[in-house]
Amino acid sequence: MRITQSLNSVLERWLPEQRLFLKSDRSTRFLRLRPATQLLALGGVATVFGWSIVASSILVIDSFGANASRDGARGPQATLEARLSDLSVERDSRAAEAVAAQNRFSVALDQVSRMQSQLLESEARRRELETSIGAVQTSLQEAVSSHHAAEGASMTAEDAAGSAARTAELQAALDILSRELKSASDERGRAVQDAEDARRVAEAVTLERDQIVARNDEILSQLEDAVTVSIKPLDDMFRSVGMNPDDILRTVRRGYSGAGGPLNPIGYSSSGNAEISQREAKANEILITLDQMNSYRIAVEKMPLAMPVKSAFRYTSGYGRRWGRAHEGIDMAGPTGTPIFATGDGVVIFAGWQRGYGNLIKIQHELGTETRFGHLSKIRVKVGQKVSRGARIGDMGNTGRSTGSHLHYEVRVNGRAVDPMSFIKAAQNVF
Repeated sequence: MRITQSLNSVLERWLPEQRLFLKSDRSTRFLRLRPATQLLALGGVATVFGWSIVASSILVIDSFGANASRDGARGPQATLEARLSDLSVERDSRAAEAVAAQNRFSVALDQVSRMQSQLLESEARRRELETSIGAVQTSLQEAVSSHHAAEGASMTAEDAAGSAARTAELQAALDILSRELKSASDERGRAVQDAEDARRVAEAVTLERDQIVARNDEILSQLEDAVTVSIKPLDDMFRSVGMNPDDILRTVRRGYSGAGGPLNPIGYSSSGNAEISQREAKANEILITLDQMNSYRIAVEKMPLAMPVKSAFRYTSGYGRRWGRAHEGIDMAGPTGTPIFATGDGVVIFAGWQRGYGNLIKIQHELGTETRFGHLSKIRVKVGQKVSRGARIGDMGNTGRSTGSHLHYEVRVNGRAVDPMSFIKAAQNVF
């Protein structure tokens, strides 16, 4: 009492004693509000007001953080797809250049082959002409010798005339052969020059082809690295939520197994078969990995990876043991009537009241996954209705076994409950 009286006397300056009158028809009463009582009331009001400001700030910060994480998650995926598209376009361009260079190389080889054939023919013709000229020269020498011998033996006039005619014929034949030999020599020179030009063109085309092949190998390596880096987070995501990636790929491929289109055989030259086979094997590996990545993308689109609550909320209970019993979902608290959204494409298999859950919605998704939304104040879907990811299905409430307005969210894989946060975090880490 002494401490209270001392405190009241000290606070009397700032908080003078107040009286609260309560008047009725028959009597009048009053309540005495001492300084200590007023200080306690003011402290309680200030505490409640401060707590409201702090809680509101936390909710606003969580909301901005969630929006920022969702907005920032789309950036890496868009960047990766743009990079893969650019690499694919560049690979196709380089492949077309390689085919064009291969065609030019084949044309150059054909030209070189024709030039070599012409060169061999001219060489054979030159040899034949040289042989013919040798024979004519031999005959001419024999004729001259005979002519000199005939003159020494005092041949008759008729023999001299015959010998002169024969000498003139041989001289004319020698002139013709000399002109043919000169023409063949000139033609051979031109053929040699053409063959040299064709050889230089072939070397230039070969160098260009080697550069294009090297660039194609570089593009294939970049594509291989890109798809390898991109496939690992997807594989880890499915393992983190307790799903076997191999089973998922088989399921997706069974549902998306169509094929078609004309297939034309690809022709290759006889040179460099080992290198072509190696590049072909690498390209096939990249195609297989891209197919695996595309199957993962289809599976991700079918899985419940979105947030069920887009407004501000607070996590009040996680997955696991709670109060000695298994809590097979997570609780997200918010005002009554807060919109609840489907986390993936699926079909509503239950929409009604269930003991413990209150108003409950069950949605069956592909790949053996199921989601449950409990304690709703209002159900906006019907059994058998198909819903899309992001579609509003109900409102948050306080029905069933609940201590306040919140959403109880469950994810089940092949009938077994798993931690929903693993799906939410996996989606954030990948996208």
